[in-house]
Amino acid sequence: MSKILIVAEHDGQTLNLSTAKCVSCAQAIGGDIDVVVMGKEIESVSSQAAALNGVGRVLAIDAEHLENPLAANWAPEVVSLAAEYSHVLGPSTTMGKDLMPRVAALAGVNQLSDVMEVISANSFRRPIYAGNAIIDVSVPEGSVVVMTVRTASWQATAEDGQASIEQREASGKPAEHSRYVGLESAGGERPDLQSAAKVVSGGRALGSEENFEIIYRLADKLGAGVGASRAAVDAGYVPNDMQVGQTGKIISPDLYLAFGISGAIQHITGIKDAGTIVAVNKDGEAPIFEVADIGLVGDLFAVIPEIENLLG
Repeated sequence: MSKILIVAEHDGQTLNLSTAKCVSCAQAIGGDIDVVVMGKEIESVSSQAAALNGVGRVLAIDAEHLENPLAANWAPEVVSLAAEYSHVLGPSTTMGKDLMPRVAALAGVNQLSDVMEVISANSFRRPIYAGNAIIDVSVPEGSVVVMTVRTASWQATAEDGQASIEQREASGKPAEHSRYVGLESAGGERPDLQSAAKVVSGGRALGSEENFEIIYRLADKLGAGVGASRAAVDAGYVPNDMQVGQTGKIISPDLYLAFGISGAIQHITGIKDAGTIVAVNKDGEAPIFEVADIGLVGDLFAVIPEIENLLG
């Protein structure tokens, strides 16, 4: 039987939804599921992890040098536990993409990325070529499977569990070659882009950083996260952590609103798992209309104010 370890993603107070999606993937593999929560003063996060359906144990490692998700500090802790497990899972988020390759390297195995479907305990499916093809990947038996979970492909498990919480001591010391300096975020109180149920995105058609404020205003009215196309990021309208697409973030909101985004293949890759896609573009031939559930040919600077008026 498989024994699976999931690395919890959190901000020190709240467990990221990606962890619950990793649990769903682990349930598809089958076996005993543990979650490791690393950080400082993590009682609340550990309790949230213990509430995830399917989790048997939560391993809480509370240490000063683990307070921030610095891969150089977290990876050795994960590897120190890995010998007990057949699988080590992390989300395919910014945090997971930073941490899990280091875990795999320290464990001396290859990493499997963006798992979207489980065939068996050692056989999985993942997208390639910007999602235009799906490949079956098998992992040799006998070695630990280190992989990231494509969170856009999995539903979050329920929060009705009652796992036990075990306190563990940190196995290592702070890394000498890396240190955490700080976090700068322009997102404010808006929902996290990768876990938001609703996302409003803007493209190069916005024309400037100042004009992008119209996207922020609509998102705030809807209680939505904010994204952007690569063209908008490259033009300097928004920071690159807002980029949606193959080279940005893969998301799966219930509702995705795209304003002034043409729909290049790399962008479509990031939104194809969205529940409902709404596109507004002046170009009636824009590729995004081919994937949109609702499309409107029009000027976003006229359409958005009308939507705001209807919202009140």
